[in-house]
Amino acid sequence: MRAPLNETGATPIVPNTMKAYHFEAFNDALASLRLREDPMPSPGMGQVVVRMRATSLNYRDLLAASGQLPGIKPGLIPLSDGAGEVVAVGEAVYRVRPGDRVVAAFNPTWISGRPEVEFMRAMLGGTVDGVLAEYVMLDQQGLERLPDGLSFQEGATLPCAAVTAWSALHCGLPLLAGQTVLVQGTGGVSIFALQLAKSFGCRVIATTSSAEKAGRLRQLGADEVVNYAQVPEWGAAVRELTGGRGVDRVVEVGGPGTLEQSIGCTAFNAQIALVGFVGGLGAQINPRLLMRGGLSTHSIAVGSRTDLAKLLAAAEATQLRPVIDRVFAFSQAPDAYRHLQSRRHFGKVVINVD
Repeated sequence: MRAPLNETGATPIVPNTMKAYHFEAFNDALASLRLREDPMPSPGMGQVVVRMRATSLNYRDLLAASGQLPGIKPGLIPLSDGAGEVVAVGEAVYRVRPGDRVVAAFNPTWISGRPEVEFMRAMLGGTVDGVLAEYVMLDQQGLERLPDGLSFQEGATLPCAAVTAWSALHCGLPLLAGQTVLVQGTGGVSIFALQLAKSFGCRVIATTSSAEKAGRLRQLGADEVVNYAQVPEWGAAVRELTGGRGVDRVVEVGGPGTLEQSIGCTAFNAQIALVGFVGGLGAQINPRLLMRGGLSTHSIAVGSRTDLAKLLAAAEATQLRPVIDRVFAFSQAPDAYRHLQSRRHFGKVVINVD
């Protein structure tokens, strides 16, 4: 194992233990989220130890906390998204070195190409331990360097939500400048999709449920905003804003609860990127609706490490600044979950690990 040198050129003292959160059970998830003292990980062949500096929450983490993700087991260290510093490397590590600022890929075994079943068995904070810990051991293949212009807090928001938004905008037919994109709400994926689509030269229509959030969406670049609390038939309103033509791409985070209206506001040969189901699972969709006007749908499974690398390069080139709603201390991790659960957030919820 190789560790970094300190300012005097001496190898720093590495602690024998570190703190990490674990879910002891999933019947009363937040009550069973416990901070433990764990042995310090020691990297083996191709492995890297990262001193986590910041992590962030996604809607998926609420599902994990309630035991609704397949393959999770008691004792899990939660969260998929984090950024930090490499502090030690094992043998044959060549992609990073001690001292590098890095961000962890959501799925460290999916390097590039299309998703395969085996890749779904290694998702951080789900089927394998995540990053809500002071130190995390990861395979070198699951890391990318964090651009200098992004802080650890900003970097920690990117692996799931931003890469999902990137994949949603790049699936299927190319998204072209001048086309119209519909984003829903003010969660991480939707805000990243808004920011990225604007950087591509697209027109963006957003939906939200409050005048305050509508104003903030416009500040981020939304060309039009529809308040679905005031306009229940928001799909028709979105179509009207396009002069009756419809939108070219929908980043669909609501699922069955919003999909029918999303379909109703699409243009000919439009594409819907199916991301989530925060709008509920109860609605039924007429299959004939999915066949109208050359419409195509794409199921989004976050993205590969290569997608993360492309997203990081785009963020650096366009000076994208992730929108952070609130930052919690490491000791306040359960409060961060509750804040996300309340759905009062605008952007990403971050936990500092310092």
